[in-house]
Order: sequence, then C-alpha cells, then structure tokens
Amino acid sequence: MKEGFIAASLAFALGLPLAAQAADLQRAEEIVGGRCFLCHGMEGEAASALYPRLAGQNADYIARQLGDFKSGRRKSETMAGMVGDLTPDEMKSLGAFFQKKPAARSAAGDADLAGVGRYIFVKGNPFSGVAACVSCHGAKGHGTPQLPRLAGQQPLYLENQLKQFNTRERNNDNAVMHSIASKLTELEVKAVSSYLSTLE
Repeated sequence: MKEGFIAASLAFALGLPLAAQAADLQRAEEIVGGRCFLCHGMEGEAASALYPRLAGQNADYIARQLGDFKSGRRKSETMAGMVGDLTPDEMKSLGAFFQKKPAARSAAGDADLAGVGRYIFVKGNPFSGVAACVSCHGAKGHGTPQLPRLAGQQPLYLENQLKQFNTRERNNDNAVMHSIASKLTELEVKAVSSYLSTLE
C-alpha cells in the first residue's frame, strides 16, 4: 500500500501521464502479442501503410480511441472485434505500452509536395479558411493527451482519416476536424499527410 502511494507520488512529481502511472505493461504486451501485432506490429510500427503507427502515440488518446471502438462511437468492424473484451484498465495499459515505444517516421519523398504540406501545417490556408494544424497538434505534431500525435504517422492513413472526417464517416473526435477537412483540397490532403509523416 505504502509502496503504491510512493510510486504514484513519484509518477505525479515526474509529470507522467495518468495512463502510464497505473499501467500493467506486462498485460499490455500479452494483448499486443495476441492480437494487435497483426496490424500494428509488436513495436507499434504498423504492418501496412493502411494501419496507423501507434509507437509514440499519446497514451490517453489511444485508450480513448479503443473505448470509442468498443462503444461504437468510432466505426470499424475489425477494431470492434479486437476490443470487445478489453477492460478500461487494459485499454490504458495498451496506451502506455505503445507510448513508450520509439516513434518512427517515413523517408522524405516529394520535397515540393512536403513543402506545401509544411505551409498548411504551420500557417493553414487563409484563402480558404483552413486553420493551421499547429494550433491544436503543436509545432512538432506531437499532439496532447486528448489529441493525437501526427508526427511520423503513415501518410496513407492520415489521408484516409482526413477523408473520413470530411464525409463524417469519422465523428467520434473533435468536430472542428469536420470543418477543416471539408475545406482541404486533394492536393492539400496529400501534402500535409506527406509532410507530417516525415516529422520526428
């Protein structure tokens, strides 16, 4: 009891996220090895460009997304089946497990396209009303406990999510994304996704 209080106090003092404070990382590794690794890899690196990289993602954000998949607020037949028997504590542990993994990034591709993406990310598009991504996701794209880390994410995955926000297929997150995604051109979607994938 005393040891647990000391550990929690130390975690609080060090500023660790709540999800990491009470995480059962051994249980999380068992779950990852039993199901998550098929698409996301044991290290959260993603087995395909279609799937998100989870390494380095914010723990609380992961836990919330898992909860939304389970409740049906975020739609995915595949993920609904994967999370159906997970407890809230297991979801928190999975978030902490993946947050601790070193984040990867994609190699730079078309520099001109990424340049357009950087402009959108930093300044938005004042001519069409697109807000700058940095205003919510931070200058390095690392997000917050409530908002996802975008830095190093798979570009194709980012493109697909922006399109789902635009069509309202994805509506479990901040409604601001619906407005932003609806104003992005196809070029801007590809450009900002390309740029974000190269960030550390």
